Amino acid sequence: MEVIYNLPVKEWYQNTTDNDLQYWGLDYPPLTAYHSWICGYIANKIDPDWVALHSSRGFESGAHKIFMRSTVILIDLLIYLPAILLFYLTTLRRSTEEKLFISSVILMYPGLILIDHGHFQYNNASLGFAVLAVAMIGLRRDLWGSFLFVCALNYKQMELYHSVPFFCVLLGKCFKSTQEYRLWKLIKIGFVVLLTFGLCWFPFLSDVDSALQVLRRLFPFGRGLFEDKVSNLWCVLDVLLKIKRLVAQEHLVLASLVSTLAAVAPSGLDLLLTPSMEKFKYSLVNCSLAFFLFSYQVHEKSILIPAVSACLVFAEQPFLVSWFLIISTFSMLPLLIKDGLLLTYTALTSMFIIMVVIYFRIFRSEPTKRLLKVMGVLSFIGMSILGLLSVTIPPPARYPDIFPVLISGYCCVHFLFFLVGFYYLQLMSVPMATAQDGKVKGHPKARVKNNEGKVEDQTKNITKNSKKQKKKKKKKAE
Repeated sequence: MEVIYNLPVKEWYQNTTDNDLQYWGLDYPPLTAYHSWICGYIANKIDPDWVALHSSRGFESGAHKIFMRSTVILIDLLIYLPAILLFYLTTLRRSTEEKLFISSVILMYPGLILIDHGHFQYNNASLGFAVLAVAMIGLRRDLWGSFLFVCALNYKQMELYHSVPFFCVLLGKCFKSTQEYRLWKLIKIGFVVLLTFGLCWFPFLSDVDSALQVLRRLFPFGRGLFEDKVSNLWCVLDVLLKIKRLVAQEHLVLASLVSTLAAVAPSGLDLLLTPSMEKFKYSLVNCSLAFFLFSYQVHEKSILIPAVSACLVFAEQPFLVSWFLIISTFSMLPLLIKDGLLLTYTALTSMFIIMVVIYFRIFRSEPTKRLLKVMGVLSFIGMSILGLLSVTIPPPARYPDIFPVLISGYCCVHFLFFLVGFYYLQLMSVPMATAQDGKVKGHPKARVKNNEGKVEDQTKNITKNSKKQKKKKKKKAE
């Protein structure tokens, strides 16, 4: 904020005497920079010491913390909260009471609250834009969906985790469009994407070097394969095989690229061939989780992207999603302990579990599968034991990182299990049309949701309608 407010745009991503990139340098896309400038402008009006060049580094005060927290809450109110409400109120066929309660459960997800309000980060902005984009695509506003996703991507580059599902669903809808000329639909979407990118990047497009410097800051391969003890495959393998020491960096980049593409390709192809809202939501979970597990330069906080994606299928899979959200928060426990957020973590996680239990008591009549429930209970017991050990027993001097490593491995195994589970749900899901559409598109076994949210076989509805029409004809003939 200090650098962006005081320096010209051209120097935001450049290493200069006034902008030491090694000290908290800007490494997010332009929309984050513009947002930081607005915050810096307001902060300067309140107290210039908060953003004074050089002297504000390391500055802390009670008023400044309140200001920073207020900026995060403001983004919650302006972007993330409306996004969740819009998504559930417009795409879910349930009672209004259930829609609002599910939205409340999702908004209580402890992982996002702890990171954004504890670290003063704005993941709620990029994730809010992404959820809004999903809602727009569900409402068949594909151009708005394209615009909002580009905004999400230009706010935080980790939204690349969602790029494959968005690309495949929009391209698939272009191929299968019956309401307008397919090529024209593709041209319109491409124009919106390029125009939005151009507007976001306009100050940095005057010369090639400026644009390339931004890209180098956004994708710093020199930082290594992963940061800290992240719960992905490479971190676990490094504990066992020391791959960061034994394998050259260029080979690690290639391995992560190939494995990530292999993990997301089936999901993307399935969505491309059958672009439905059900498959789109599951693909968002699968592709983002695959990126987290296999891609290069992953941070613990990146689990928020697949976690919020999973929130979009909470209504369909409440137990599985709740389990995943709890484990995703637990995977960040070493980071939260380091920041003194253990008590807050415990309180928020407990509140979230209570909300989920209330939801099951009020709105869910069908029981959870016994095997899944047993696995979830055992997982929760293991998580609790490991968490208690990590905060009550000092690690041995020879293995100071033993508990973060154990938490990383424990959660990584869970994430691989969730990836397989959500993949199964995507591939086995049957596209649904709404009762308002009156048509079934894209699948011979398509089902329809009635106004109560219950699933009915569309072929049965067609048979019933044809019988009613025959009876009416007989009455008229008589």
